[in-house]
Amino acid sequence: MFTGEYRHSVDDKGRIAVPSRFRAQLDGGAVVSRWLDACLAIHTKTGWDALAEKVATLPITDASSRLFSRFIFAGAVEAGLDGQGRVLIPNYLREMAGLEGEAVVVGSRDHAEIWAPARWDDYRRGLEDPETLAQALEGLGI
Repeated sequence: MFTGEYRHSVDDKGRIAVPSRFRAQLDGGAVVSRWLDACLAIHTKTGWDALAEKVATLPITDASSRLFSRFIFAGAVEAGLDGQGRVLIPNYLREMAGLEGEAVVVGSRDHAEIWAPARWDDYRRGLEDPETLAQALEGLGI
């Protein structure tokens, strides 16, 4: 399970250190993709395959299904960790997520997310507002 929040630098080559707590989970391979809310996701290979299977069951005649499939898969890249536990993020994904100089790596249960610090700080403030959180959870059965 991916949990926690970590701040790391993005080096000149576009590499980001993966938190040490996440590295063992990614030993079997990883996939970096665009994700919802203007961030990136790091999926385990197993998690990525499970997501791909779910997407494969969506009707191709549905425009939302096609949109989601293209959004997720078109820019995704298989990524391995280097000897120092860093993952290389291609420039087009860094630009999409607004990553420059620093990144926030956030655990999100079955995957990790990579956020531009300012975007994450804004998003997190919304999570911490009790009224906003209560409205978001309404009807989820939690």
